[in-house]
Amino acid sequence: MALRDHLRTLKYATWLGWQVESNWTSPLLFIIYSLVKPIAAVLILIFMYLIILGDVASDPVFFSFMFIGNALYLFVAQVLFGLTWVLHEDREHFQTLRNIYMAPMSFYMYVVGRALSKIIITSAAVFVTLLFGVVALNVPIDILKIDWPFLLIAMVIGLIMICALGVALAGVSMLTAKHSGGINEAIAGVFYLFCGVIFPITILPMQVQAVSLAIPVTYWLEILRRSLVPDIGIESISGLSTFSNIELVLLLLVSAALFLVVSMMIFRYADYRARKQGKLDMITTY
Repeated sequence: MALRDHLRTLKYATWLGWQVESNWTSPLLFIIYSLVKPIAAVLILIFMYLIILGDVASDPVFFSFMFIGNALYLFVAQVLFGLTWVLHEDREHFQTLRNIYMAPMSFYMYVVGRALSKIIITSAAVFVTLLFGVVALNVPIDILKIDWPFLLIAMVIGLIMICALGVALAGVSMLTAKHSGGINEAIAGVFYLFCGVIFPITILPMQVQAVSLAIPVTYWLEILRRSLVPDIGIESISGLSTFSNIELVLLLLVSAALFLVVSMMIFRYADYRARKQGKLDMITTY
């Protein structure tokens, strides 16, 4: 019965997230916006690359490394920012957090469901971005050569890990006023810098590389890059060439499990403190 209730909460929280994200305009305009936004964002990075190197073909391996990493990073940025903003909206704008909290359901599963809606919407953006790269920029992703088993396994584990981190930050946002956006942007920026999103971690100082190797997003991006373009030697520039695919998946699995446990602890502690201090229904938009 408890499992059924949790799944029902997950289902309706996901549906609610979709409604909040898409009901501000017509379905057609929302689809156009969802397609144009990720492409416009990646074009900024592409133009920076072209200004520096002059041509995509001058270093196709590095360009593929940068483009794929930037596209996949959308998951990290959107889930981290989206989840903290969800609780901010429910508490400050809609002022419904107290009602949601008192409803006969798991509040934790509600937050996870809202994260799932973010993941679904972002998945479409990532797909469109990668498709644009293949069609317009000759990124060498061949659907027949993709290592599907490793891709699917790593994608599922990585999304669970990202969701867990987002839930932890959502818990922290229950204790903050209007600063939750800055917190998640700072965390997302740390990942962008240290996890080899657009440049190999070998560019970083040796001491800083140890930080990169401690963050599971680093391994997640590496295994997804290898799975999408397995035959161009992309691992040769990443700084993780000594790890096999299986080792990367195991590292990702262990670190994701650790993140999940820590996330639940942080969320429960933040939940307790928010109730203790009366912050669940406190309006702070002064």
